[in-house]
Amino acid sequence: MHHLKISVITVSYNAAGTIRRCIGSVISQDYPCIEYIIIDGGSTDGTLDVIEAYKGNITTIVSEPDNGIYDAMNKGISLATGDIIGMLNADDFYAGENILSQIASVFTQTGTDALYGDLDYIDHSGNIIRKWRSGQYKPGRFNYGWMPPHPTFYCKKKLYDVLNTYSLKYGTAADYELMLRFIHVNQSSIYYLQKVLIKMTAGGVSNNGLIGRFKSLYFDFKAMQNNKISLPVIALLLKPISKLRQFF
Repeated sequence: MHHLKISVITVSYNAAGTIRRCIGSVISQDYPCIEYIIIDGGSTDGTLDVIEAYKGNITTIVSEPDNGIYDAMNKGISLATGDIIGMLNADDFYAGENILSQIASVFTQTGTDALYGDLDYIDHSGNIIRKWRSGQYKPGRFNYGWMPPHPTFYCKKKLYDVLNTYSLKYGTAADYELMLRFIHVNQSSIYYLQKVLIKMTAGGVSNNGLIGRFKSLYFDFKAMQNNKISLPVIALLLKPISKLRQFF
């Protein structure tokens, strides 16, 4: 049987505390056909020593300065040779050893362009503190502030080839803008895999401080305006409200 090749891209920068867990979760996957690419931003804290220790399990390692996380992801995509591409941040890890097998079987059985699933936020001790249960996508849901969790988003490589990669002009909203462009504007087919695929350490880059929050709202708004969201102001107001469910 022909196995789809899945390219997993990890972007790291001074992630010595979490990168071992991340790499471990990739190499313990039971799926036979994984290309693993790590793009490091030139870490100085011991991250590279950990990566080096696993280099026999990693297809490609790049360590050099970049223009932030989405620039690094784009580098990874340009090096990827898989049929399917997904991102696994250095703070995140797979929720089980058969996650990539499940993802591959959805692509094989349905022929979908992309899929997404559910995600648990954990604290530094590993306790679940928030649950992101995405729900089924229906065309138009992005108009109401909906989005899938980016760390669970896997798509065919050809989408990046045809529709382009992450745009660096949307700051922290680059992942949101890409999913808007792929799913909402270009109507790529998408499948909801109703399982927790990823465990993610809470406390990400995007919302540091008030200025950070205003900036991320601004970038969200630009992404909506430029990607056919019918009433961007309404969608902008509904986006945080749709996240409240994750806390209960």
